[in-house]
This record gives sequence, C-alpha cells and structure tokens, in this order.
Amino acid sequence: MTTLLIDMDSVIVDLMSAWCRRYNADWADNLTPADILTWEWEKYVKPECGRKIYQYLNEPGMFLHLDPLPHAVDVLERLSKRYEVLIVTSSRRSAMAEKDAWVTQYLPFIGRKNLIFAHRKDRVCGDLLFDDAPHNLEAFLRSGRRAVAMDYAYNRHVPCLRVKGWLEFEELVYRLFPESGGEGGGESVGATEGGPCRGGCRSGRDQRGDLGEESGAFGRGDRGR
Repeated sequence: MTTLLIDMDSVIVDLMSAWCRRYNADWADNLTPADILTWEWEKYVKPECGRKIYQYLNEPGMFLHLDPLPHAVDVLERLSKRYEVLIVTSSRRSAMAEKDAWVTQYLPFIGRKNLIFAHRKDRVCGDLLFDDAPHNLEAFLRSGRRAVAMDYAYNRHVPCLRVKGWLEFEELVYRLFPESGGEGGGESVGATEGGPCRGGCRSGRDQRGDLGEESGAFGRGDRGR
C-alpha cells in the first residue's frame, strides 16, 4: 500500500500564525508568516528579541491549541481510506505530549499509533513526504523519493513538487497514485520519481508507538518541525 508521510507544523496545523501572534503581543511588532523568507526566524524579528523567538516553542499549550489549516482534517480523512497515512513530525520534548493529544482529538481516524517523532524524516519508509522544511524536503529528494512542499517563501528554492493548500495536495496525490491503496503507477508530474526506501530508512511500523520514541537534540534554529 502507498504510504504518505505528512508533517504537522505549518502543514497540518497553523503554527506560524500562532507564533507570530505571540511574538507581536510581546514585542509590539507586526510580523506575519509572509514576512518569513528563510528558515531562520531570528532574522525577521526585532534585534532585542533575536533567538528568543524560539523560546515560544517551549511554552505550555503552544502546540496543543493550534488550529488545523483549511481542509487539512477532511482531506486527511479521505486519504486515510485509500492510503497508509503516517504523521511524521520533529518535536521538542516539551511538545510531544501536546502533539499526541492534538492528533488524538483532531485525527482519530489516523490515531497516535501512526504518529512518528523523527528528526531524520528521510530515514522513515514512505512513498511521499509532504513537508515545509527545506532540509527535510532536500533530504527526502536525495533518497530518490517524491517530496511535496507546502508552499512558503522559505522553501521555494527546493526543486520539488509544491502545493498551496490541502485540496491541491489531495488532487496531486490522486494523480501520482491513482490506484486506490495501490503501489503507485501514477504519472510523473514533478522533478522527482518515487522509489523504495534507501539508505537504511526505518519502517514506520518500527518507529510509531510509544510517545517520545524518536526524541533527540535540536540543532541551531530548529523549530521542532
């Protein structure tokens, strides 16, 4: 069965709007998601804030109360009836329980057993990755598989398939994998071709399960995505 790997932050949930609201309230600024042109948020906030911008990601409730992006829940439910859908998200330890609770509440048809915490998403077996982070998209492309970007200014330099929303993503998936629940065989519509797991990637079935299974240290500027 075709397996879709789906990111959470800024793909399923609207992290950027909530993050901007918190920053603007504290620093009397007018930052919007459209202002973020690269992955490094510290370049777009007031100098006196700088890398303190990442501290908001440690606040209790930050990830628990995020709104789903338009059509995300409905499209995921439809896709889950035809494909195997795994939620694959990088996460700070403080956010893992909140993400687990969010998936349980909003995506019960997928469920927490199909939630994977992983920093190296290219190591997870799947036919397609839907993500926004440039480093995740690039690594997945290098593995010889399809990567689809949720379109933001900060990832437009990545030469991969991209969509502006969930209805467009749903249409793309049906074009790439037209056989219901099948192993692909769809037309090639982008710069990358699908393929088997490479480079020793781990099966999603081996990684999903207990909360906190794929936790780890964060690098510079990593936003838990």
